[in-house]
Amino acid sequence: MKMKIKKDFDAVKFMREKRDKISKDIADMDYKQIKEYFARKKERILPGIHEKDDIK
Repeated sequence: MKMKIKKDFDAVKFMREKRDKISKDIADMDYKQIKEYFARKKERILPGIHEKDDIK
């Protein structure tokens, strides 16, 4: 019999929750709005990094 391990953090559950939240957020958006949504998310995650400005 397999022993079930109690995890403090479940990566699969976390990923599914994030995916469901994003799906809910973008459900009624058109292509341009979705593109802007992800651009804002990228700016929050990677502050100060711009598309072509930092490429050397």
